[in-house]
Amino acid sequence: MEFSSLYFFSILIALCIHFQTRMACNSNDRIALNDLYSCLKSKPDSWNSSSADCCTWDGVTCNNSSVSSKRVIGLELGNKRLTGTICESLAVLDQLRILNLSHNLLHGTLTTKLFSLQNLEILDLSNNYFVGSIPLHDDMRSIRFIDLSKNYLNGTVNATLCETSPHIQVLNLASNKFTGEVSTTFGRCTSLQNLSLNVNSLSGSFPGGLLQLKDLRALHLEGNQFSGPLDARLGNLSNLVELDISSNRFSGNLPDIFGNLGKLEKFSAFTNKFNGHMPESLVNSPSLKILDLHNNTLDGPININCSAMIHLISLNLGSNNFHGPIPETFSSCHSLSILNLGKNKLGGEVPYNFKNLQALTFLSLSNTSISNISRALEILQHCKNLTTLILGINFQDEEMPGDVNLQFRNVKALVIPFCQLRGSIPLWLTNCKSLQLLDLSWNLLGGSIPLWLGNFKSLFYLDLSNNSFTGNIPKSLAELQTLVTNTVIPPEEIAPGIPLFKYREQGTGLQYTKIWSLPPTMDLSFNKLTGPILPSFGRLKGLHVLGLNNNGLSGPIPADLSGMSNLEALDLSHNKLSGEIPTSLVKLNFLSKFNVAYNQLSGEIPAGGQFMTFPYSSFQGNKNLCGGDYVSCRPVQAPVQSPSKEEMKIVGLPFEIGIATGFVLSVAISFMSGWVFSVAERTTSTSRFLCWR
Repeated sequence: MEFSSLYFFSILIALCIHFQTRMACNSNDRIALNDLYSCLKSKPDSWNSSSADCCTWDGVTCNNSSVSSKRVIGLELGNKRLTGTICESLAVLDQLRILNLSHNLLHGTLTTKLFSLQNLEILDLSNNYFVGSIPLHDDMRSIRFIDLSKNYLNGTVNATLCETSPHIQVLNLASNKFTGEVSTTFGRCTSLQNLSLNVNSLSGSFPGGLLQLKDLRALHLEGNQFSGPLDARLGNLSNLVELDISSNRFSGNLPDIFGNLGKLEKFSAFTNKFNGHMPESLVNSPSLKILDLHNNTLDGPININCSAMIHLISLNLGSNNFHGPIPETFSSCHSLSILNLGKNKLGGEVPYNFKNLQALTFLSLSNTSISNISRALEILQHCKNLTTLILGINFQDEEMPGDVNLQFRNVKALVIPFCQLRGSIPLWLTNCKSLQLLDLSWNLLGGSIPLWLGNFKSLFYLDLSNNSFTGNIPKSLAELQTLVTNTVIPPEEIAPGIPLFKYREQGTGLQYTKIWSLPPTMDLSFNKLTGPILPSFGRLKGLHVLGLNNNGLSGPIPADLSGMSNLEALDLSHNKLSGEIPTSLVKLNFLSKFNVAYNQLSGEIPAGGQFMTFPYSSFQGNKNLCGGDYVSCRPVQAPVQSPSKEEMKIVGLPFEIGIATGFVLSVAISFMSGWVFSVAERTTSTSRFLCWR
């Protein structure tokens, strides 16, 4: 009996499995998907194929809830490069729980019916080209996750969503074109945990409705136009882990509320108008890992309590008005990896205890009025994990230390410009085996450029401009391995996205830029270099910017420079170069800036390619250069002069009559004498004369 029952159930299970494998998707669902297929210009793989079972199509997930057919519960077509619009027929998929069409090229407006799917839990339409407003909706009680970021949606942020979707936990409307103030009805989204409204054009004061969201863990308002003081009721959001209000117009003092935010790990408020001192609860926060307040007008001493902030990893206080010496207490921040104090009024020297910052990878003390570069380097070499060191606009008129024993083995970016340092390029740099970026520009360094600079296997950015280097360009610079092989350096291997100060020659001050975004560069301009331009520079296929201007270089421009296939900017102006501009440079398809002004060049400017776009100023100051819009290469011909009135009298009508009369008399005499023609030829000859005349 037991065997029979077991046998019966085995057959039943086999039949069920067989029936389910043959069961196709619901016919209405298939029609809806086919309608979507017709609305798309580029189609999903395997759709509308010979298979009638749409559950086998790419990105489609079904369940087995029906005995007659399977229902579509998931449609995940993210990052498929789909183009076209979304059809209203998608609303037929009434069992749909997940809809992901993110990272595509879809456009048009969002249909209202899409927001009426009552079983939908996840909606991700981010990274597309949708326009218009968010449609009104009646009931989305199942929705938990909505991401409409990185589109072109506009209008006001519709908070009706909070009334119809009480269980929503994640709402991302970032990087759109929303305007106006944020509605107070957002306080009804009581389950909201993650809200991103960043990078829009929202305005007004801090949205009061958000202060009621007790479960909120992440709030992103950066990149808008919010203004006014920061509401002290923020302290009621005790579950906050991330708070980013940067790049707005908030002003006043930071409220002393951080003691209530016991879970806060990241607080970013850079590029606002905050002033005054940092509040006590902030500089003693035990939970904070990332604190970014750069580009405000905060002042007072830097009173970070590292004994309390035991989890602090990143601290960015650059571009403020902090004053006083750099605190020695930083040595207690054992987890500190990123420290930016640049552009403050600190002064003094680098504290001796900085040698204890063994976790430190990024340090910027640029423009802080510190002194004693020898002591600073001697201390900082003990930070064994240091990869980026920025010390520019300090140490005025000091001597570049030449201690060969300095060790910075892990440093990848060394930036010490605009310090008026004297001396030469120090030999201790040879110990920086990992160097990728070296900027010693705007100093008073002299002597020759050492050959060993070409030995750095990873160096992609070299700026020695605005110094007093002499001699020839060393051939080793044309052998920099990264530039020869066009090796791509991943951003995370250079430095985090903290800005540094980069001097702009044409500007009046400093501009911010990120280290990892700098193009591969070799800038030797504004020195006293002589000799020829190396033809072997043509091997540097990875180089984007080459600056050799304002030196004493001579000889021809090598045709081999056309081998720098990725070159975007080439400046050879203000030298003593001669000969013609090589026509091979027309092959440089990415060249957008070209300057050979004020040399001794001659011949015709190459035509075609990017040379059709360069202005007159790129070639001026070369007397024997011609072509294009510069100077015409065609020789100037003397104009044909009209005869004067007196000349007209000499060769005019009386003269012509005299000639004609003399000619007729001569012919007549010849005819009569028979000396010219025989009698038989006279008539013919006269006829010819009359015809030619």
